[in-house]
Formats: sequence, structure tokens, C-alpha cells
Amino acid sequence: MYCFICSLAAFNTMASLTKTWENLMLAFADSGHLDQQGSSERKMDDVIDSLLCMAFVGSIFSFLAIALDRYLTIFHALRYHNIMTMCRAAAILAAIWTACGVSAVLMVGFFDTTFIKTVFLAIFIISLLLIIFLYVYMFVVARIHARKIAASTAGVRCRSRCCGGGNMKGAVTLTILFGAFVVCWAPFFCHLVIIMACPANPYCECYRSLFQLHVVLMMSHALVDPAIYAYRSAELRLTFRRMLCCWAWRRCA
Repeated sequence: MYCFICSLAAFNTMASLTKTWENLMLAFADSGHLDQQGSSERKMDDVIDSLLCMAFVGSIFSFLAIALDRYLTIFHALRYHNIMTMCRAAAILAAIWTACGVSAVLMVGFFDTTFIKTVFLAIFIISLLLIIFLYVYMFVVARIHARKIAASTAGVRCRSRCCGGGNMKGAVTLTILFGAFVVCWAPFFCHLVIIMACPANPYCECYRSLFQLHVVLMMSHALVDPAIYAYRSAELRLTFRRMLCCWAWRRCA
């Protein structure tokens, strides 16, 4: 799970840094230090668009991998370490990053093609629905399991809580993370959809006028995730505390 979370954090950081880079380039262009119509500037803009697309698709795929990992952890706990080995996790991560790179190149290189737009939207919607289905299914089954535990003896209740409580807490944390992702990225994604669907509609123009707010939400996602980790996970809180204390100690030394 932590490998997939690190992948998600890498995609989030990529999105924030790339958007910051783009904002700096726009500031230099407005001040007259960059030519927006220059060939190098256009190539740089394509690179930025590719990285943003890669970060967005990568975040979706990382959440999907985390959801599947949580599903295996909760419902196949005894066989989890045999199913999800480090080699398989590395293969999944390699497939995610490769697919994201290919999709980013296709999205930027063939953005005007209706087929590419349709595939991009379909991947996003199907992945989103699959993630939601997995989490809803996990919580429904967990609720049914909790009712069965409540009807059993106290000893069985204690053992079941020890086995399942930590995993369900992890699932709740990842659900909160997924909700934060939707809140931070959905406005920016809707902005892209509106550009493709109705570029000249005056009602769509009202929504596009809020573009800077959408950008701020997207860039804030890289800050929201660590806060959620630190608040929900005692293990990660301890790790962050050790990292900060070690950094402060080295600085003083």
C-alpha cells in the first residue's frame, strides 16, 4: 500500500510543480521576457501539458491500485502477502507510469482528435466508478460483518476487531483521500471538458472565468494529502515526527 501511496504522492507533486512552472512562464510572458509564439516556448508548453495529463491520469490509476490493494487486504487477508508481492507491486507501478506516459503523449499530440478525447473521458469515468464501487462494496460488506460480530460472543468480537479494525480504518483514510482528490481535481477536469464540449458557449465562458480558482485547488492537493495522512495514520504521524526531529537535530549539529 505504501508503494502505491508514494506513487500517488509523486503524481501530486508533479502536478503542483508543473503548474507552478507554467504560472512562472506565463508571468515571464506577460512581462515581455518570453515569446508565447516561439518554437521553444510552444515545445515547453507541450511538455507542461503532457506532465499535467500524466499527473492526472496517474493519480486516478494510483487510487484505483490502492482501492484494489485495500480490497485484497480486507477480504483476502490470509493470502494477501502471497497475492500482492513486491514484484507484482513493482510491475503494477511500472504499468501505471508507462500507461500514464503513453496517454500523456497521445493526449497532447492528438488532442484535436475526437477519439482521443472520448477515450480519455471514458478512462476517467470508468476508473472513477470502479473506485467508488470497490469502496462502497467494502463498507457494505464490513457493515454486514460487523452486525454478525455483534451477534456473536465477546471473544470472537475482540478477535475480529483486532483483525479487521486496522484495515477498515485504512480504507476510511483512503476514502477521505479519494474525496479530497475529487474536490481538488474535478473543477479543473470539468474546465477541460467544457473547453472540448462548448468552447464558444457564453454559459460555459462563465465557468471558464474561474480557471485560476481551479488551478489553486489543483495545486493545493499536494498539501492536503500529507495533512490527511498525518491526521488519520498514527504510524505516518510518528514517521513525520521522526523525520522532522532528525532534520532539526542535523541542522542544529
